[in-house]
Amino acid sequence: MPLHARIAEVTDRIARRSHETRSRYLARIDAAAAAGRRRGALGCANQAHAFAACGPADKLRLQEGMTPNLAIVTAYNDMLSAHQPYERFPALIRETARAAGATAQVAGGVPAMCDGVTQGEAGMELSLFSRDVIALATAVALSHQTFDAAVYLGVCDKIVPGLVIGALSFGHLPAVFIPAGPMTSGLPNDEKSRVRQLFAEGKATRAELLAAEMKSYHGPGTCTFYGTANTNQMLMEIMGLHLPGSSFVNPGTGLRDALTAEATRRALALTALGNSYTPVGRVLDERAFVNGIVGLHATGGSTNLTIHLIAMAAAGGVSLAWDDFSDLAEVTPLLARIYPNGRADVNHFHAAGGMPFLIRELLDAGLLHEDVTTVWGQGLRAYVAEPGLAADGSLAWRAPAAESGDAAILRGAAAPFQPTGGLRVLEGDLGHAVIKTSAVAPERHVIEAPARVFDSQEALQAAFKAGALDGDMVAVVRFQGPRANGMPELHKLMPPLGVLQDRGRRVALVTDGRLSGASGKVPAAIHVTPEAAEGGPIALLRDGDVVRVDAPAGRLDVLVDPAEWAERTPAAPDLAANGVGVGRELFAAFRGNVGRADTGATIFAAV
Repeated sequence: MPLHARIAEVTDRIARRSHETRSRYLARIDAAAAAGRRRGALGCANQAHAFAACGPADKLRLQEGMTPNLAIVTAYNDMLSAHQPYERFPALIRETARAAGATAQVAGGVPAMCDGVTQGEAGMELSLFSRDVIALATAVALSHQTFDAAVYLGVCDKIVPGLVIGALSFGHLPAVFIPAGPMTSGLPNDEKSRVRQLFAEGKATRAELLAAEMKSYHGPGTCTFYGTANTNQMLMEIMGLHLPGSSFVNPGTGLRDALTAEATRRALALTALGNSYTPVGRVLDERAFVNGIVGLHATGGSTNLTIHLIAMAAAGGVSLAWDDFSDLAEVTPLLARIYPNGRADVNHFHAAGGMPFLIRELLDAGLLHEDVTTVWGQGLRAYVAEPGLAADGSLAWRAPAAESGDAAILRGAAAPFQPTGGLRVLEGDLGHAVIKTSAVAPERHVIEAPARVFDSQEALQAAFKAGALDGDMVAVVRFQGPRANGMPELHKLMPPLGVLQDRGRRVALVTDGRLSGASGKVPAAIHVTPEAAEGGPIALLRDGDVVRVDAPAGRLDVLVDPAEWAERTPAAPDLAANGVGVGRELFAAFRGNVGRADTGATIFAAV
C-alpha cells in the first residue's frame, strides 16, 4: 500500500521545518561516533574507578576493553507499581550480557514519581518538571563515557519522555527501551469511575471508594487504563525502540523475562563494535515521530503526548507542531477502544491482537512509514509479529490473527470505530488548545455556555460541594500552566463535572492545565496557551462570559463584545503559595524558564 498522501505531506513539512536543527544534531552525534569509544581513552585511574566494584570476570573484560559494556538506566522504585518489577531486571540483564561475552552496569537511576499518588496534591506541581529532571539524570548517568549502548527501564508518565530526551543527548549510542508490562486486570475501569462519581456526590463512603481503588490498582505493573503510561509503551513500540509485541506482556512471567533477555542481546548487537551499529539519534527521525503520532490517534492515547512528543523530538533536532498532530488526526482512524475511550483495559487490548495487529492494519492502510530504522533491525513490518515461548523456553514469533479477537476493543482499518483520531487543535479568542473527543459523545462536541471562572481546582470542587454549580456552564480553571504552578494534571475535576453532565447539564472544561489520557467523557479544551500566568486571553475571562468550545470547527471563542474585551486587564492572583513546600521552591528556575505547552513545556533550548 503506498503511503497516504497526508502522511507524506506532514512528514515532508516536518523535515523541511527541521532541516537546520536536525542537520546540526546529526553532525554532533556523527562527530561523537567518529571520535571512537571513549572508554579506551580514559586515564588508568578513571577506568579503575569505573569497574572497581565488578567481579573478576567482568573486570577482566572491562580492563581489556574489547567487548561491549551496556549501561542500564533505571527508574526503579518499589512505590510505583509500574516500576517495582524492574528490581529484578538488572541482574537478568547482567547475566544475559555475560552469556554473550559482554558486561552491563547500572549507570544510574532516575526519579520516578506517580501522578496517581500526587493527584490533587502539591506534589503534582513537580510532575511535568520531573520529565526534564529525568533527562538531566540520564545525562549524568551516561556522562562517565564508559558505555557502548544503553537499555532504559521506565514506563510511566514523564519517565519515558525524560529518558528519551536524555538518550537523544547521547544520540550516538544505541538505545533499547525495556517495558515492565501492565498489572493483571482488576476492578473494571468503568466501575471504578462509577464509585468515584458516587463519592463526589456523597453517595459512597471513603471506605467504599478506597476499596474500589485498591481493587483497581492491586499489584505490580502499569495501571491498566489507557493513560499516559500505556500510551508511552505503545509509542516506544511503534517508534521502533521496543522489541515487537513486547509492550503489554505482564510482569513476572516467563515471556516477560525472555523478552528482557532478548532486548539485552539486541542492545549489544547494535553497538559500534559489531556490524549493525544503530545509534538512537538515527532511529528517532521525523518518520518515527510521525508514526508515533499516528499511533497516538489510532489508539485514542493520552493528550500529554501532544506536549511530550514535541519535547522529545526537539532533543533530536526534529521540530513538531500541534498542527502536525491535528492534520494527522484527520486521516487516522480510531482502531482501539480502551478505557477511558471504552470499557476494555490494556490487557484486553493485548489479548484482542494488540500492537502487532494495530501496526499491520496501519501499515496496510498506508498510514505508517514502513522504511524506518528500528532496534529490531528490519523496518516496521517486522513488528507485525507476536512473541511467545517455544517448548524449550526460547522466544518464538508468529503472525497476528487475521481478525481482531474482539471487535468491541480492536478493529481493522476498514471498519474503524470512527474515521478520525478524535484529537483536535482549537484556536480562537482564547488562544490555542487541544481537545480529545474520542471518549466524548458526539452531541457534546460543541458546548456554548456561560463561563464559571476559577483560579484553582480546589475552588471549583468547593463550589460543587456547596451546591453552587448548576445549569449549563463552561468551567474555566486557569493559572494551571507550566509558568504558574508546573502544569499539574487536574483529574479530580472529572468526577464533579461528570456528575453535572449526568444530570443533563451541558458542561465543558477550559484550562491551561493538563488532563492526560483519563479526561474521559466531559469535553475539555486543555493546554490553553498562552497560559494565564503569561497574561494569555484566558486571564481576561469573567463569570458569565459566554464561551464556545467547538471541536468539529476547531474553535475556542468567547462571545463578548470586542470593544469590551479590548478594555479588560488580565487577572493577577497571588501565586506565591505555589512556589514553596513539598520541594516546589527548588523548581523556581524551571517555572521561570519553561517554554509554552505548544513547544513542549520544556526548560531545554532547541538543539
